[in-house]
Amino acid sequence: MATLAAAAVLAGCGEPPAAGWSGYAEGEHLYVAAPVAGRLRQLAVRAGDTVAAGAPLFALDGQPERDATAAAQAQLDAAQAQAANLQTGRRPDEIAQIAAQLAQAEAQAALTQADAQRKQALVASGAVTRSEADAARTAAEQGRQRVGELQAALRSARQPAREHERAAARAQARAAESALAQQRWREGQTAQPAPAAGQVTDTYFRPGEWVGAGQPVVALLPPDRIKALFFVPEPALAGLRPGQRVQLACDGCGAPIAARITHMASEAEYTPPVIYSNAQRAKLVFRVEAQPEAADAARLKPGLPLDVRPAPGS
Repeated sequence: MATLAAAAVLAGCGEPPAAGWSGYAEGEHLYVAAPVAGRLRQLAVRAGDTVAAGAPLFALDGQPERDATAAAQAQLDAAQAQAANLQTGRRPDEIAQIAAQLAQAEAQAALTQADAQRKQALVASGAVTRSEADAARTAAEQGRQRVGELQAALRSARQPAREHERAAARAQARAAESALAQQRWREGQTAQPAPAAGQVTDTYFRPGEWVGAGQPVVALLPPDRIKALFFVPEPALAGLRPGQRVQLACDGCGAPIAARITHMASEAEYTPPVIYSNAQRAKLVFRVEAQPEAADAARLKPGLPLDVRPAPGS
């Protein structure tokens, strides 16, 4: 009995244990979805798999998107061809045809002009009447006008379309390019890679099932999205600050896990959302978050109870 009493006295003389708080691990999942709908063609992962960033997760059928991409490509080709066509004159054969008509008109105009001059000279001698001379002069004038008409037509055939028409065609080509780029993006979204390295915690569809646009197919938990939540009584809050180091301990975690405080609540809670003991019901506590290193975060499982203490020397 004396030995036990002495041991109790010695134990009572030791330093009290460091203050600690209760908490739990929480994970912020990444829910990977496709912005387009389709039938799930391939699911490359299972729950529990660890994947690297960029690794394939799932792929939808994507046939409607491929068809729409082909249609957008055809529309772009047509718009570019139309814009290019307006940048040049008419076809060489059409220009050659107008040039031939002009040559014929010039020859005819020269003939009618010579005939008009000859008849005008014969009016004085009475060999040609005044009316015949006037008719010849009118035919010569019509010949000159026909030559002018064909000359203008030839110049127009060799020139591109009006600037406003060409600008409109270029704008249509740019719109078609944008539509094609958008459609190619949609086609690319039918296959989704992992946005970050982490563990697959759940899958929500099986191959062959229809997936709506925006519906998550895979839940991914990156290590840097695992954090510790713990609850500090009001008297101890003043001794903590963001960036301060703490140690996390849990059943089966092995050595304590180092973490840094990243957030402290500005408002109090009467009880933590998870009750670990009846003694905590009456405490006025503040929620505090701490982020462990990514290499150590994998040792924590969401929902795992934690004991949190200030790190030595902090």
